Formats: sequence, C-alpha cells, structure tokens
Amino acid sequence: MSASHILLLISGYFVLLLVISYFTGKNDSNEDFFKAGKQSPWYLVAFGMVGASLSGVTFISVPGWVDASQFSYMQVVLGYFLGYLVTAFILLPIYYKQNVTSIYQYLDDRFGFVSYKVGAVSFFISRVLGAAFRLFLVAIVLQQFVFDAWNVPFEITVTLSILLIWVYTFRGGIKTIVWTDTLQTLFMLVSVILSIYFILEKLDWTFVEFLGSTELEHYSKTFFTDDFFSKNHLLKSFLGGMFITICMTGLDQDMMQKNLTCRNLGEAQKNMVSFSVVLVIVTFIFMLLGALLFIYADVHQIALPLMDGSPKSDLLFPEIALNSGLGLTVAVTFMLGLIAAAYSSADSALTSLTTSFCVDFLNTEKKSQQVAKKIRRKTHIGMSLLLILVVISFKYILDRNVIDGLLTVASYTYGPLLGLFSFGIFTKYKVYDKYVWVVALVCVVSILTLAKIPSEFLGGYEFGYELLPLNGLLTFIGLWIIRKKPVTEANIKDIA
Repeated sequence: MSASHILLLISGYFVLLLVISYFTGKNDSNEDFFKAGKQSPWYLVAFGMVGASLSGVTFISVPGWVDASQFSYMQVVLGYFLGYLVTAFILLPIYYKQNVTSIYQYLDDRFGFVSYKVGAVSFFISRVLGAAFRLFLVAIVLQQFVFDAWNVPFEITVTLSILLIWVYTFRGGIKTIVWTDTLQTLFMLVSVILSIYFILEKLDWTFVEFLGSTELEHYSKTFFTDDFFSKNHLLKSFLGGMFITICMTGLDQDMMQKNLTCRNLGEAQKNMVSFSVVLVIVTFIFMLLGALLFIYADVHQIALPLMDGSPKSDLLFPEIALNSGLGLTVAVTFMLGLIAAAYSSADSALTSLTTSFCVDFLNTEKKSQQVAKKIRRKTHIGMSLLLILVVISFKYILDRNVIDGLLTVASYTYGPLLGLFSFGIFTKYKVYDKYVWVVALVCVVSILTLAKIPSEFLGGYEFGYELLPLNGLLTFIGLWIIRKKPVTEANIKDIA
C-alpha cells in the first residue's frame, strides 16, 4: 500500500468525521461541548469507551510488547476489571449526586480551593502526557509509512494530526466524541479481527490450531508468581492495574466526562460494567494478535523495523500489515483501525483538557454564555498547541515501549488524585487546605526517588505499577498528618 493510498484513506476517514461533527455540533454551546446535554445513550458511550480506553497504544504497543513480556499484561487487565467496578459503584454516585462538570469540583466542596487546584493540576499533567503518548504512537507510524516517503518532517506530521482533531471537535466537543468514538471502536475491532484472520490464512492455520500450537506457548505465559521481587509478579501487576483504572478512569476527567453525559446514574453504571467486560475480552484478543505477529515474523524472517537506528517493537504490526504481502484488505483495515484507535482517545483528551482548564482554572461556569464560549474556543486552540509541543519532544526523550511508558508515568502523576479522593471518601476529616500542595509535591518526589533506587540495593526487588497505590497511600498519610479535628456536637458545645 503506497503512501499516497494511505493519505487518501486518511482524508476519506476525516471527511466522515467532519460530517458527524457537522450534525452533532450545530448548537455550538458549552452545555453540549462539556456534557452533551446529558442525553447520551449508555450503550453508545460504553461501546465508544472501548476504543478510547484501548487507543493506539493498545492497538500497536500491546501486540508489540508480547515478545518481551508474553501475556503478563493480562494480569494488569484483570486488575483493571476490579477497578472499573470500584469506579461504577463508589465514584460515579458521588459525581452524579453533586452534578459536577469537572469531577475535581468535588475536592473543592470536600477540602477547599487548594485541594481542588492540586487535583486539577494533577489531572492536567497526567492527561497531557497520556494524550501525548497516544498521539506520538500514531505519529511515528504515519511518519514511518507515509510522510518519510515525501521527506515531510516529523514536526509537520504531528501538527497535521492534531489540527485534524481540532477541526472536528472545536464545535461539538464531547457530544461529537460520543458518536465518533462509537464509529472508531467499530473500525478498530474489525481491523484486529480481519488481521488475525488473514495472518492465520497465510500461515495455513485455523484459529483452533493456532490456540493449540507450540509456537503460541512460547508467548502465552500469563501469570507470573515465581519471583515476588520481579516487576511483573501477579499480585503487583493486579493491584497496580486496579489502581491505574481507578485513577485513569474514575479520577480522570477525560473518561468520566463521557460517563457524565448519560441520562442518569443507573445508565452510567450499566455503561461502565458492560464496557469493562468487553474491554477484558478485547485486550486478550490483542495479546493473541501480538503472539501471531511475532510467529509470522519468525516464519517469514521479518526483522523489527528501525526508528532512528534502533529496533522498535511498536512498529511490527504496521510493518506486517502494510509491507509483508498480506493484501490490500489487511492494509486498509489496519490503517483505519490505527487511525480510529489513536484518534478515539486523542480527541476526547483534547476535549477534556479544554473542559478542565475552562472550568477548573478559568471559572467559565461563572461567566456569561457568550464570554464562556469565546474562552472555550481559545482554550481549545491553546491545548492543541501544547499537545503538539509535548508530542514532538517525545521523539527525542522516549526510550521505552509506549504502553510501559504510559503506565509508568501514571504511577507518578495520578498518586495525589488517588490519595485526595480516598481521604475524602473514606474519612470525615477536613484538612489544612493550604498545605495540600506540599503533601502532593513531597509524595511525588518521594516516589520518583524510590523508583530510581537500583534493585541491587533492595535485595533484587523491582518496583512496578505498585508505585501508583504506594503514591496514593503516601498522600493519604500526608493528608492524615495535616487533618483538622472533626466538628461534632460536643465540639460546638465546648466552643460555646
């Protein structure tokens, strides 16, 4: 498939998104942009969230990670499932009860202004980095297989990618995204299923024969329980996955903004539970695809593609889909799946960043509708420019598999959110609000320092994704230290 054909395919795809954007963005109101008028059908939200959660990171990076980690990522995914249940039955009722636009408004009500801003800043940093990881992944694929052929610089590729997202989200916001995510999830799932089908056909295997093959056994070890000190031990991965989901979904404005567009709490909970079941199944299919890709590469002696002179496992799937003779159908569906997977998370990230910045930092809910709309549009442009700069910087500083990098960053940036919300939900204490930022900063620095300690100084122990709950625990302890004595009837009588 030539670079020109890929570009034509991308153009056609975005024309389709623009048509959807035209019909969903007619009102161009802040209410639709931020909450979709609270009229989204729960089943559409659930299906669309599958694509947004998987994103280009899962579409490319998870299959590319199988050779190095086998199926150990499923340990994390099973933890995700429990985290989604916590989100559905503990966090969603709080958000619906308070009728928030930004979920961090809960922290303002519970603790005060500084806690609110610490939560909003934590999300802002987390989502900028998370969205940049996802956009970086699709940008390097487009660069490698399309724009390098025309000597277009990587910086231009990134700018064009984000510009396209801005064009179809700047009017409808989350109302547009609920519908485009549904379409994009469908493209992504069709792509991975067809890829598996045609690769199996090329290898002269049935799906059942593949599942029973000795070749699959080399990649399919799922549960690692031998060495607790190892980074991928079952318990550490499971707990890390659970807390990653609680933070990256339940405490994340991006994912919760979609849930808050449902008509009521019951529909939002149905959305979350059904989505979590589907997500576990779909992720397992991606792991199978990853094993199949490496088996196919071994049979046909396909080397890992190089990026800046170094092998890049994230590029194996596109290399096989586009350049190994699997046919036009696989190439077309791969590109549609890649674009859909990448942009289904990136567009909602851009919208949620705009929402959070407008509500949490610029207080647009307290301004007139006309002024608030102008602020929202300018902020949307500003967030787009910020993402461009961060994605471009990743080309020069990122030295690991993207999915691993994404989850590692989450361990640092979501910790304060986990501690703040846990303390707010499970205790009745107020805190000395002006010191909350100090607690958050000390905890993040402590976790960063802990992660840098060589394993030989810890008896061979390697930190994994358990750094996230540890970060949250440290924040919880810090908030306990700065807590206020709760006001009771006895206290009031003493004061009187």
